[in-house]
Amino acid sequence: MRRNLLPVLALLSGTLFLFLGNGLQGLLLPLRGSLEGYSNETLGLLGTTWAAGFVIGCFVAPNVVRRIGHVRAFSGFLALICLNVLLTGLLVDQTAWLTLRAITGFCTAGTSMIIESWLNERATPESRGTIFSFYISITLFGVVGGQMLVPFSDVTTTTLFMICGILYSIAALPTTLSKAASPQPLKRAKLDLKGLFKNSPISFVGILLIGIANGAYGTLAAVFANRAGLSQGAVAAMVTITIFAGAIMQFPAGRLSDRMDRRYVLAGLSAAAALAGLVVAMVRPTDAYGIIVLVAIYGAAANALYPIAVAHANDFASPEDFVKVSGGLLLLYGIGTIIGPTLGGPVMTWAGPYALFLVTAIAHILITAYAIIRSRQRAPVPAEHRDAYTVAPAATSPMTTPESLALDPRAAQAEGTTEDRRN
Repeated sequence: MRRNLLPVLALLSGTLFLFLGNGLQGLLLPLRGSLEGYSNETLGLLGTTWAAGFVIGCFVAPNVVRRIGHVRAFSGFLALICLNVLLTGLLVDQTAWLTLRAITGFCTAGTSMIIESWLNERATPESRGTIFSFYISITLFGVVGGQMLVPFSDVTTTTLFMICGILYSIAALPTTLSKAASPQPLKRAKLDLKGLFKNSPISFVGILLIGIANGAYGTLAAVFANRAGLSQGAVAAMVTITIFAGAIMQFPAGRLSDRMDRRYVLAGLSAAAALAGLVVAMVRPTDAYGIIVLVAIYGAAANALYPIAVAHANDFASPEDFVKVSGGLLLLYGIGTIIGPTLGGPVMTWAGPYALFLVTAIAHILITAYAIIRSRQRAPVPAEHRDAYTVAPAATSPMTTPESLALDPRAAQAEGTTEDRRN
C-alpha cells in the first residue's frame, strides 16, 4: 500500500486540476456567452458539442493511445485542451467556440480514460475501494472548486480563460513526470442498446431521460440564472449548491433503495425533482435566495437518480456483466446529455429562461410514470440478491468514462466470479 501511495496521490492531484479546469470552463463559457448576446440555442449547443466530443472520444481515444503511448497521448490531449481554452478567450466567435468545445470534449475523454486506467493499474485489491472513493470525491471538489473561482474575476476579460489554461497545464505535470510504468492498453467502449434494454427497461429509459435533464440543466443553468438577474457570485453559488445537494442526497437515497424496490425510489425522487422544477417554472422567483433554495431541492433529487438506476440494472445482470452494463449505461447517459441542451436552448428562447425547468420536469415526470408502470410488470430482486449500491461519479461530475468502472471494487468481484466459474 505504501509503495503505491505516492504514484496514486500524484495521479489524483493531476485529476484534481483537470476537474478544476473543467468546472471553471464549464461555468465560464455560458456566462460569457450570455454577456456576448449569444442565443439560447447556441449556448445549448456548447453543451451538446462537448458531450458529443466526449462520447466519440470514449470510442476513438483508445486507438490514439495504442498508437503513440499513454504519456504522449496524455500530453497531447492536455496541450489541445489548453490551446482550446486560450483560443476561446481570444476568439469570441460562436462558430469557433462550438468547434473548440467539441475538441475539448474529445480530449477530456482521452485524458480521463488515461488517468482512470493508470489509477486502476496502481490499485491493489486492498486499496481499490479507497482509491475509487478518492477519485469520486476529487471529481466533485474539482468541479465545485473550479466553479467557485468565477466570482473572483470579471468574466468579460481573458483572465479566467488564462487561469483555466494554467490549471490544465498543472494537471499534466504529475502524470508526465511520473516514473510509474504505463498501464495496460485502454479498453474500447462498447454500447449494446438492445442488451441494455432487455436487461432493465426502466434503467435504459431512465438513464437516457436523466441524461437529458442533467445535460439541459448542466449546460444552461448558468444562462437561466444570469437572465433571471442573479449576480455572478450567486450564479456560481446556485450551480455549486446543486452539485453538493445531489452528492449528499446519494447516501440516504441509496440506503433507502437497498431496503425497498428501487423503482419506487426512482419514482419518488423523480417526482420531487419534477415538482421543484415546476415550482421554479411557474412561480418564476426573482430573488437569489428563493432560486437557490428551490434549485438545491431540485439538485438533491435529480442528481441522486443516476446511481440508483445503475444499481437497479445491475440487480438483474450477472456479476461478470457489471462493467459491460454500467459502461453501456454511462454512454447512454452521454447520449442523453447531447439531447438535453439541444432541446433546452430553443425552449428557453420560446418560453423564457424559466422554461429550462419545464424541460427537466417533463423528463422527470416520464421517469416517474415509467418506473411505476414497470414496478407492476416485473417483480423486484430480493434484497439479499441485489447489487450493492455505490455512489456514482456521473451524478456529480461533467462525465466520467467507462474506464473508471475498472476502479469500482465490484468490477474486481465480477472478475473473481468469472475466474471461479472457469476453474
